Amino acid sequence: MAFDSISTSTAVQNYLLAALPADELSRMLTKLINVEMVFNTELYKFNNTIDSVYFPLSGILSLLAEVDKGSTTEVGIVGREGMIGLPIFLGVKESHVAAVVQGTGRAMRMNATDFQSECTRGGALNTVLRRFANSMMVQISQSAVCFRFHVIEQRLARWLLMTSDRMESNEFRVTQTFLSNMLGVRREAVNRAAKALEANSLVSNRRNSITIVDKQGLANASCVCYGLIRTEEKRALNAHQSH
Repeated sequence: MAFDSISTSTAVQNYLLAALPADELSRMLTKLINVEMVFNTELYKFNNTIDSVYFPLSGILSLLAEVDKGSTTEVGIVGREGMIGLPIFLGVKESHVAAVVQGTGRAMRMNATDFQSECTRGGALNTVLRRFANSMMVQISQSAVCFRFHVIEQRLARWLLMTSDRMESNEFRVTQTFLSNMLGVRREAVNRAAKALEANSLVSNRRNSITIVDKQGLANASCVCYGLIRTEEKRALNAHQSH
């Protein structure tokens, strides 16, 4: 079967797919579908069976853990550097977190059964996914440290920087209610933190959106967690590119 260059060029917008050898990517393209990711859409629900995996091409997804019934907090962010559905690669069929579209974009979707079959082939995909899994472990564990020890202004700065990196934009749609759920604090606390960052000319707050005015300044205002997470992401990306 022939594969057109448009399909290939679209798929390689995702860094994991871009790291695959041409023959392996071509085989996967027969099972991948280009889909839209609509803001606030829940791709996975808590403890539900994973029926598809997603390789984002643009936009971002939040991984949410349940705190109490109806209450959640963000434990991870994934953009085109990664994929959603990692438990399938690790031999688990259910998702114990919810996956919600936080930034509108597109993704390549594959049926979970087909993805599992690709993983059992033992090709480059497994190596790429192991690196990504380690990167996510660093992100989630460092985020847990951040929640426990760092003040809300630092945590908000880290979150904004991570979102900006994945959206590849300094302006994105977000509400304070959404941020309170992501950061696990009351809305009033998010409001105070956002105003503090704005007072220092680091961000500009508008209704339902935030613009990063000074990204380096925001990085300086963030905690060390952002740098540690970013370093690991770059290490994984460099490993993909040198494969």
